[in-house]
Amino acid sequence: MASTFCFPRLGKSVVYQESNKETRVDVKESVRGQDIFIIQTIPRDVNTAIMELLVMAYALKTSCAKNIIGVIPYFPYSKQCKMRKRGSIVCKLLASMLAKAGLTHIITVDLHQKEIQGFFSFPVDNLRASPFLIQYIQEEIPDYRNAVIVAKSPSAAKRAQSYAERLRLGLAVMHGEAHQSESDMADGRHSPPLSRTTTGHTGLELPLMMAKEKPPITVVGDVGGRIAIIVDDIIDDVEDFVATAEILKERGAYKIYIMATHGLLSADAPRLIEESAIDEVVVTNTVPHEVQKLQCPKIKTVDVSMILAEAIRRIHNGESMAYLFRNIAVDD
Repeated sequence: MASTFCFPRLGKSVVYQESNKETRVDVKESVRGQDIFIIQTIPRDVNTAIMELLVMAYALKTSCAKNIIGVIPYFPYSKQCKMRKRGSIVCKLLASMLAKAGLTHIITVDLHQKEIQGFFSFPVDNLRASPFLIQYIQEEIPDYRNAVIVAKSPSAAKRAQSYAERLRLGLAVMHGEAHQSESDMADGRHSPPLSRTTTGHTGLELPLMMAKEKPPITVVGDVGGRIAIIVDDIIDDVEDFVATAEILKERGAYKIYIMATHGLLSADAPRLIEESAIDEVVVTNTVPHEVQKLQCPKIKTVDVSMILAEAIRRIHNGESMAYLFRNIAVDD
């Protein structure tokens, strides 16, 4: 449930749903001329949470709040940031809705694609969870120097390379997934069908692209006798991670960890993790996952509330945010 944060105390507000499922917001105190921080973690009911955020922001806007800053650790719909067939870029739609509702700033953590910041007409602070996850590796994984960082697909290699360089470890990349990755999904360019009944001029004949054929799954890099640490930004449906872990086991990895920022862990994810070759899944608390932890002891949590709290403090006091991005490179 959304709540207002008027520094340095918690604001008084009520957010609830009426019997017909409409969202209603009641702000219990004056916010005129104030900096208001709406803290909204995204639970399982994503669309209700988004509606709460929009209605809350609009209520504050019409109550003459000076600045309305959304603290959204996991930005929803961030995977829908590219065109797919005849779909739409829903992430851009959500960015426009938030601006229209009255938000003037957003604080988030590890956007699925950094280019998403370009969808917004107001500032976005995209904080990084990697320092906390790297610290966990150094302090909680015994003999981590015998580890290798693994990207479960070539598209995740840049993130994995960043971890490997900071930890001074080797890098391995999975290649030849059995499923279609995001970049290989059909995007409708062969539509309408190539064969059409036309009259008159048939148009320009374009060269036909050869269809992609993925090779058998291989591991580029040596994982034999090593600890394998798979890194990603989101872990939701875990079938890909489970399959990757099985292959790494076959290639000789003796322990397998998964490090991810956002632990959505939907559907049967806890059960699949518990029954898999994965030894531990480490996620941050950007998304509530207490129920999943009860179902699967392999799931561990890293607290990143410290960096969010510091971001709120700095924005409210008009201080530079550069300290929160120290040593952060463009590719991180």
